[in-house]
Amino acid sequence: MSNNRVSRRQFLNYTLTGVGGFMAAGMLMPMLRFAVDPVLQKHEGGDYIPTDLKVADITEEPTRVDFTFEQVDAWYTSDVTNSAWVYRDGDQIVALSPVCKHLGCTVNWAGSEEHPHEFYCPCHGGRYEKNGQNVKGTPPLGPLDEYQVKEQDGLLYIGQTRPNTLV
Repeated sequence: MSNNRVSRRQFLNYTLTGVGGFMAAGMLMPMLRFAVDPVLQKHEGGDYIPTDLKVADITEEPTRVDFTFEQVDAWYTSDVTNSAWVYRDGDQIVALSPVCKHLGCTVNWAGSEEHPHEFYCPCHGGRYEKNGQNVKGTPPLGPLDEYQVKEQDGLLYIGQTRPNTLV
């Protein structure tokens, strides 16, 4: 038997500290896992989303292309549909975002009878040239964003948006 005896006060102190630590760990572990778990999960697929448009079918006239991808928000998965205006500029394929830089409305190619060769935003009369450059004197303050594109197996793949490199 040991000469160091534990008093009742020390025993209760050790017991309450152990139980309190166990309870604190039980509360902190789910929070820690919630913060770390998304980082540790594997992400399948790439940065480019396939479309149904064949590269051979792309002309110099901007065409609206819809593409759908799966979006994961924490544990909720949903299908999201986005659009792009795609056209050929020489050997280069250009895909522009349809989101107006003024207030986020959707722009349309030849959406105005007065300006048949421009992108037009019906919300506030914003106009963009074919390359996405905003027309001076109209509401947008900057050019349309551009999508990264690539060709694979004869189909068009659309990537992330980036600032317009054409203007």
